[in-house]
Amino acid sequence: MKTSACIDALYGEIPFLERFQAAKDDGFDAVEFWGWPEKDLNAVKEAAEKAGIPICGFNGDADLSLIDPEQTEAYMEYLEKSVETAKFLGAPCVTIHSNGLGDGGIVINAYENLSDTVKTCTMFRNLEKCAALAEKSGIQMNLEGLNITTDHVGNYLKYTSDAAEMIRLIGSPKLKVLYDVYHMQINEGCICDTIKNFGDTFGHVHIADAPGRHEPGTGEIYFPRVYRALEEIGYQGYVGYELFPQTTTAEAVKAIMTLV
Repeated sequence: MKTSACIDALYGEIPFLERFQAAKDDGFDAVEFWGWPEKDLNAVKEAAEKAGIPICGFNGDADLSLIDPEQTEAYMEYLEKSVETAKFLGAPCVTIHSNGLGDGGIVINAYENLSDTVKTCTMFRNLEKCAALAEKSGIQMNLEGLNITTDHVGNYLKYTSDAAEMIRLIGSPKLKVLYDVYHMQINEGCICDTIKNFGDTFGHVHIADAPGRHEPGTGEIYFPRVYRALEEIGYQGYVGYELFPQTTTAEAVKAIMTLV
């Protein structure tokens, strides 16, 4: 399995453009980050190329929502811009979510006025459009569920099974699940069973320990067994370390690299 460093969370001690080289020096195979509009994309591309490290993905949907029937057109227009950005940066994937996210990942609108039926059906129809765009562009879409108690209160997509079953129904090779171990430990637990049952739909995996969202070994998750479960299903994608160091990035990287 290939490793990726989320450089919006790791390497906070140094300027953003220096984090590409730092991740390369620490032995990561790729980098990823969150939003793209606020970044100098030419500088980002240059920093990645200079360091000799690829960008494997970033968020593709910002503050727009898959579950809002009134935002479909705007959502797809923004996603098309994200796809063009991915092509420019050489990134193979973008991440998508059920709800729009604001600063700090805050859910902008929980849509309590909409029924679960409307939310689910709207998301399914929009995911079909995402799949068509992904297949046309060659840029994979990874659908991520988020925890609803600690970081993203009000987020609609909270269970792996819901994401995976939609992906299976749509049946596109370019539409996958982003399985975040931290978020799903909080929401549902049963990490290894989930990997066994739904791992065929995974396009990307995120790692952080829970509670705390720090490096492996700081919380309750037994990561050697998690990695073994991923190996047993033949997972070949990136494992991205989207975590906040408990002390320093250097110490977090030590903990990460003892497991990979």
